[in-house]
Amino acid sequence: MSRSTAAAPVVVIGAGPYGLSTAAHLKARGLQVRVFGSPMASWAENMPAGMLLKSPPSASMLSAPEAGFTLDAYCREAGEPRLTGHDPVPVEMFVRYGRWFAERLVPEVANVRVLGVDRQTDGFHLKLSSGEEPCARAVVVASGMDGFAYVPEALAPLVPEGLVSHSSHHGDLAKFAGRDVVVVGAGQSAQESAALLAEAGAQVRLLARTRRLVFGTAPSPPPHWQPDTPLGRSWGLYAVVHQARFFRFLPAPTRLRLVKRVLGPFGSWWLKPRLDGVPVHLGETVTGAERKGDGVRLVTRGADGTIRTIETAHVLAATGYRVQLDALDFLAPRLRSGLARTGGFPALDTGFQSSVPGLYFTGITSAATFGPLMRFTCGTRFAAPRLSAAMTAGLRH
Repeated sequence: MSRSTAAAPVVVIGAGPYGLSTAAHLKARGLQVRVFGSPMASWAENMPAGMLLKSPPSASMLSAPEAGFTLDAYCREAGEPRLTGHDPVPVEMFVRYGRWFAERLVPEVANVRVLGVDRQTDGFHLKLSSGEEPCARAVVVASGMDGFAYVPEALAPLVPEGLVSHSSHHGDLAKFAGRDVVVVGAGQSAQESAALLAEAGAQVRLLARTRRLVFGTAPSPPPHWQPDTPLGRSWGLYAVVHQARFFRFLPAPTRLRLVKRVLGPFGSWWLKPRLDGVPVHLGETVTGAERKGDGVRLVTRGADGTIRTIETAHVLAATGYRVQLDALDFLAPRLRSGLARTGGFPALDTGFQSSVPGLYFTGITSAATFGPLMRFTCGTRFAAPRLSAAMTAGLRH
């Protein structure tokens, strides 16, 4: 490593829960860290107003290298109502908590976009929207869901026309008041979007290819024969939460299947009554879509093969996310092509490092290595200390 690169900082790309948690732990280990992004921006801008987190208060927190930075600690200090047990966490509160965490532990976050990252012989070269081109000793990609929103192929051509959108495209669904909207999907995002739209005064229908909507189990008093975890009560979830380090030893097809299926798609128990009165069309797959006047005509195929059409003013695709490394276009093409992969995910070692030395991934992009826990904010408690310890050891050798 050259003298100039040896003095360069570690860079964290992204200022959501995983980026902020990782930066806080790296700083606590004495590393010089630069963080690029806007604190909690995706949560503030890409989640609809009024949304409630799927995870309970105990699982809705960032990982700090010291005590006193939980959601409950924030509520005490800020004078906000303290949440306990299975109280739903409003997304607006979670955003305020994340920004409070950033102000105290990572105040130097730079609100600029990373336009390019390339590997050099002795480190990394970055290009920023500010025009700066800094060097870095190591880079952590913690960019969350950015670039991974999935819209089914049949609907995608109407996105540029504004007739179809992904659920992550809206910070406020009230603008659909008085309009007819079809929500496509069966998971938490689809169910909650349908509920919020109906509550905002839209004429909403929920369309899903599954034959039934699944809801989580409502809290019940003890005793319980299954262990409780931040993600729910079951032995399987206990393994996901407490044995994430062993997930990487499973066969790759098994890991990919579990990442997709564990904890999804289903809605929280408190969503079921909010969907009363919302027409739900189950067992139907969208096979085509076209403009019809100022709206959309959908073609669907039922489980029995029946074809029918549905007309609406707008289609909201609450169809989740699909990790594809090629969507991270800030990584230089040669850098991306050099990454070993598991499906669309980067293959990582025990310390979250990719096959490109010095390039780390955390959050959803690490799920194929460490499991479904990495899809939730409580995964920061596993990822941030582990990644920071591994990087610190690597840079010292």
